Amino acid sequence: MKKFLWLLLLFSAFTFPEKGAAAENLQAVINSAKDGAVIKLENKIYTGNIVIDKPLTLVGKKGTVIEGDGKGNVISVRAPGVTVSNLDVRKSGMSRNSSEEYAAIKVYTDGNIIRNIWITQSFHGVYLSKAHNNTIENVRVKGLGKGEIAAQGNGLHVYYSNGNLLKNNYIEGTRDGMFFDYANDNKAIGNEITKTRYGLHYMYSDRNEFKNNIFTFNTGGAAIMHSSQLKLANNQFIFNYGHRSFGLLVLSANENKIENNTFYMNQRGLYIDQSTDNLIRSNRISQNQIGIELWASSNEQVFTENTIEENTIPAVALGGKGRNNWSKEGTGNYWGSTFPLLDLDQDGVGDSTAAYKSSLYELIEEQELVYLFLKSPAIKIYEKLNRLLDQEKVMFEDQYPLVDGRKQKSYLPFLIVTAVLITAIFAKRRKLLCILFGRNGRKI
Repeated sequence: MKKFLWLLLLFSAFTFPEKGAAAENLQAVINSAKDGAVIKLENKIYTGNIVIDKPLTLVGKKGTVIEGDGKGNVISVRAPGVTVSNLDVRKSGMSRNSSEEYAAIKVYTDGNIIRNIWITQSFHGVYLSKAHNNTIENVRVKGLGKGEIAAQGNGLHVYYSNGNLLKNNYIEGTRDGMFFDYANDNKAIGNEITKTRYGLHYMYSDRNEFKNNIFTFNTGGAAIMHSSQLKLANNQFIFNYGHRSFGLLVLSANENKIENNTFYMNQRGLYIDQSTDNLIRSNRISQNQIGIELWASSNEQVFTENTIEENTIPAVALGGKGRNNWSKEGTGNYWGSTFPLLDLDQDGVGDSTAAYKSSLYELIEEQELVYLFLKSPAIKIYEKLNRLLDQEKVMFEDQYPLVDGRKQKSYLPFLIVTAVLITAIFAKRRKLLCILFGRNGRKI
């Protein structure tokens, strides 16, 4: 009986190792595993700073945690063809002064899959470093929050990495949600980013696609800088609000397509500066302080088929007048109640030009704090005084403004009835005049 109890005790010691032993065993298992092996982890805590240097699958389950020592990368992927999934990863190094920027998961190789990961207490969430054709999917990164934005890294950091897919990830409270630097031909689809500095921060990267992403409650929804030939489609930029905030900033970015996006309740919906030849089509720009802020350093933008309505200022041109087009091939934009237009021939285009004049451009150029007071009664009085003094300037002119066909249809019966009544009244009065004065106008 005593021998049985000793054996049971010994078996328990090996079956339920302590936290340190578990970590040592995990790295040992990785080191001894063959290429292509599947390592299944238990629902317990493993100590991190592990290195995966061969193609294998590391898969956890609910309650599986890999915890770093706060001094390096929790998981380093240094082989291609690795899959890491179903893990809670936390406590990377947080120092900004180290020779390497640390992350919960740092990937240095190609063709890997990082999926179903929950990341906390880490400098960067997932960092791709010269790593191509990887998939980052269903990763949730929780940062330190708004008060600590400057002291941490980004949710997903893509550095000199091409052809990657970032899909259905959720990022909150990091410095920037997704950061792209010298990274081309990547796709970001279905990600949700909130409460960061910039939901998307993007520099010196070309031919990337951003579709069906949601950017809310950030200082800036997305900042596209020094890049070209991007596609931004079906994204939502909602309530990115604060001093000098914006839904989307396009700075020194050329030949991009911005289509079917929603810009709703931002300080500025769309902010374009030093950019050329961008297509802005079929977007909804609504209830922002400024719908579109367009600097004169930007030329050859094309705005067409957009719905731009219920903004405090629909669009403002700053720094002079650039050469931009507010229509394409006879199709302009729909401006809502800002420009109530008639469409008597029912061709979907207003019968008159939509031209917006304002004197606020001078105030905005000289004093940034004006953004905070655009809804003030004093601003409205200022505009009215300048209108009386004829000191306004044309901000934009849409020669082919669109009208709402459903609303316009109601005008036609009204106009027909009005025309019939006028004709009838005129005919009746003409008959009466003929009776009184005769056909030649002399009274009988």
